[in-house]
Amino acid sequence: MGFFPCKLPESVEQNIRNLGVSKRYLIKREDLSSQKEVLMNEGDLVGLCSEACGKVLKKANLSIKDIGYFIATYDVNPFLSPGLSQLLVPRLGLSPFIKHVNVQGVASTAFPKALELAEDHLAVRPERPVLICVSGVSSYWFQNQVRGLKDVLEIGEIGSIKNKVKRDFELRKWVATMQFFLFGDGVATAVVSKNMSGLEVKKIVEVTNQGEKDYLAGYSRLTTLDVPFRFGFYSHLDKEIPRLGAEYTGSALKELLGQDSERVMKTAKKWAVHTGSEKILNLLAEHNGINREKLSESHEVLKEYGNLAGASLPFILDRIVSGNTLSVGDLVLMVGYGWGFSAAASLLEFTK
Repeated sequence: MGFFPCKLPESVEQNIRNLGVSKRYLIKREDLSSQKEVLMNEGDLVGLCSEACGKVLKKANLSIKDIGYFIATYDVNPFLSPGLSQLLVPRLGLSPFIKHVNVQGVASTAFPKALELAEDHLAVRPERPVLICVSGVSSYWFQNQVRGLKDVLEIGEIGSIKNKVKRDFELRKWVATMQFFLFGDGVATAVVSKNMSGLEVKKIVEVTNQGEKDYLAGYSRLTTLDVPFRFGFYSHLDKEIPRLGAEYTGSALKELLGQDSERVMKTAKKWAVHTGSEKILNLLAEHNGINREKLSESHEVLKEYGNLAGASLPFILDRIVSGNTLSVGDLVLMVGYGWGFSAAASLLEFTK
């Protein structure tokens, strides 16, 4: 809070504490007082992704030459084009002819989407493992949108403003403040194969935009400014997100498990639930009847790293597996939801 560019009201500080985040890691701390235009540098993002990919290949006892398909998912990249996979192919030592793809803008359901793509590849080339790199680096957005803020009003004071333009602008500042403190930076990587041990993906279900305008509940978009060569940035988190998250994950789980949903949800050993915020985690637990102990890893990752967007689910899975609490045949339910508006549910089984 001391690093933030302005003094925050006590009630806003309490809003921040209620997010459930106590610590975050950022790839780079920006000078929030600077007013000059600076090109964002992709070096920190590419470096972090490369380090994570190297670690997972070593852990899987594979070389980069063993990989047959490379999937890079992300929301933020200093380059709008080319995509992150193009930047990483030469850095990782992959063949320039490697089959690769960028998945951008899927946010918190990026990992299940990447697993679906990996499944399609392995159906055709089962002997060629897939390398997935999920980037949850949002500080490029959320540090810069609070640059130079002079004041932030408490939410009650904002609601009493009669002028709609001024009220919307003050609400935008409040949302930007919450995003600044909620989102951390991290990268998660995974190797997906037909013949390795670990968590087996049994089934994945996605659901998106059940309501035509639901995508407006959470988004980031560019705006135009009245000066040449410049664009603005606008992001929004709606108060409807917790309710939509509960509804969408409920729909995804029902489609995933069918008539067996009640039994599987009760017998699942662990739940990996995206780290939206403390309030959202608690609401989803209540909505789906999840014992807090079964999603303790989700609370831990939120507290230690903040909201890591698409990288949150593999961070949680890694903690579940490394905790040595799983036995052969144990089921894990993985649930992601967020901007889109989308949700995904996956059934995983521990094999070894």
